[in-house]
Formats: sequence, C-alpha cells, structure tokens
Amino acid sequence: MIGVSLPLTGDFSEPGKGVERGYKAWAKIVNDKGGLLGRKVELKILDDQSNADRVVSDYEQLIGRDEVDLVFGPFSTRLVVPSARVAEEYGMLFVEPAGAAPEVFDQGFKNLFYAAPAVANDHYNHLADYILALPANERPKTVAYAAMDDPFAQGTAYGLKEKLEKGGIKTVVDEVYPPNTTDFGSIAAKIADSKADMVVGGSQYQDGVNLIVALQQLNYQPKMAAFSTAPTEPEFAKAIGNKTEGILAPTGYTQKADYPSNKEFVEKYTKQFGKAPEEDEANAYTTGQVVAAAVEAADCASQDPECQSKLVDWLRGNEVETVVGPLKWDDKGRPQSAHMIQQWVDGEIQIVLPEAQKEADLIHPKPAW
Repeated sequence: MIGVSLPLTGDFSEPGKGVERGYKAWAKIVNDKGGLLGRKVELKILDDQSNADRVVSDYEQLIGRDEVDLVFGPFSTRLVVPSARVAEEYGMLFVEPAGAAPEVFDQGFKNLFYAAPAVANDHYNHLADYILALPANERPKTVAYAAMDDPFAQGTAYGLKEKLEKGGIKTVVDEVYPPNTTDFGSIAAKIADSKADMVVGGSQYQDGVNLIVALQQLNYQPKMAAFSTAPTEPEFAKAIGNKTEGILAPTGYTQKADYPSNKEFVEKYTKQFGKAPEEDEANAYTTGQVVAAAVEAADCASQDPECQSKLVDWLRGNEVETVVGPLKWDDKGRPQSAHMIQQWVDGEIQIVLPEAQKEADLIHPKPAW
C-alpha cells in the first residue's frame, strides 16, 4: 500500500486533483501489468485541505497507524517541506512531484527526490537566455513581478528576476501577496501604472487567473507576460476569457515527447480520464515511475529500515527513464535538468524553447489580451 496526502480542497485543489489523477493512472498501468514485485498497488489518498498542519498529521497517520509500505509526496512546496520532515523521521523514501523551491533542498533531507526536470529557480532559464539575447531595441527594459507568498511561486519568479536584473533589465514592481488573495485590484493597478514592458506572475492557478483578469480590466498591455503553473492548466483559457495568445509559462512536460514510456502514458491516461494529461499529472506519474524503479532494483517495498535505505541509496546513484525524460539527482534530491518554455500560440499552448524541443516559434511582442 502507498500512502499519499493531497490538497483535494483548499487553495491548491485544482493542481492537487491533477496529481491525484496522475497517481491513479500510474497505479492502474502498473496493476494491469501485474503490480510491483508481484503485488497489486493500492493507493490510500487523504485530503490535507491545502493545510500544512493537516498534511503532517496525514503522513503521521499513513506511516504510523496505517503502516503503508511506501509514500508519495503531496503538491506544493508549502506542503512538501512539513510532510518530508515526517517521512525523514520515519526513515522513509520521499519522492515528490511538486516541491521545487530552494528551501525544499536546504533542509538537509536525506530521503527526498524531486520528480521533475528542474528546481523552481531554474524553470525560466531558457526564457532568460532568449530575452537577454534579443537585440537591445526589442528587449524588455522594465519588468513588473507579482508572486504568491509561496516558496515555489516566488522561486520561479525570482529565478527569472535575478537573471534579468543581472542582464540590466530593470524591476519596476515587486509585489508579494498572501496565498488566499482574491482581490488583485491594487496589485494590478501598480503594474498598470508602471507601464512595465513585461509582467511576471509567480502564481499557482486561481491567483494567476485573478491577476490576469484584473490586468485585462485595466487594459494594461505588456509586450511579454509569463506566469508559472496557471497557463498550463486545462481550465485556464476559459477562465481568462480565451485571451491567451502570447502568454508564456515554464513546463517540465509535453504530451508529444518521444520518451519511451510517454506514449503509453498519454494513451492510457486519456482512455482512463477522457482527456490528455497535463504537467501535474505527468509529474505525479513520474513520481510513481521513480519509486517503482527503486523498488524493482532493491527488490523490496516495506517500512523495514534496511529496505528504505536500499531504495534511497539506489536512487542516489542511478538515472531513471520517465515520461519527462531521464532523471538523476544531486545529493540534496535536486534534479539536474531544465524546464521547457511554453506559449499560447494559435489558441493552444505549445513548446517554444529550447530550439530542440520547439513546436512553434515564440511570439514577441505579445498580442493584446
């Protein structure tokens, strides 16, 4: 049995449900092939309600009382850090799909691995390189940043901010807002008043949508707009009135990737849920792939300390083939790769950077929204 706590309600419920679908898709595909080590995989999923205290009690229950054999991580850095601490206390392997902020890897966790291509601060590396390589007359000169008070959301925005500032691009707005913010009127007004050439949102889902709608209402028209997470969610286009053209976002996943297991994942996920998987679902599926590779290599799946130690040691020294590409980690559990950059082009979100993976040319400047 594998224990998981996810934000199925509360601030992170939209991506949380995506992660749940990804885990369920992985379990079904594994079970259709006979399970892990000849045993059927069962998922025990609890709802932490996007609450850090709740996620701690959930993992204490799953490991201590329910005695699950393995655990998978939750969604979001805010929930990963406290839950990883519980897993560490119990000596359990902790592979997680959505805790990418620097602070996750600064805790000294020995058992944690992030199942995606890159940490938050590196999500926009390809976009930073692109912007700084533009001719001076095309490059944005000023940028407005607005980020949720959340380590992942801030990590993505500030990773880009640091690189652009080093390249001489001026920050004119730098706003941080609480996770439960719903009224973005005053932040949008500051951004609009600044007339920044580019806006960057360190966002999850609903906050990104609300900020964009507020900016649209003020008729602020940036030449570039980049938001983390929100633009990759399936409901995004409808939520902002289908005015998506030119909006950028980092992503660790594309349905079209030709990695060996991805075709099977897309086909079987679509059959199971009636739509193709997005990034959250893919990172959850990747978590399953990473844990399964360790389980098969170590030939064990239990809370036995020797078994858990074998699982961790194997992942420390090996690369795993996944639907987001081959993954390997440093000694803090950080993946050693970079995110692609997607953009809404002709009504759909497509890879525009790096050159080797691109599905469409990057649009610059951004059309009006």
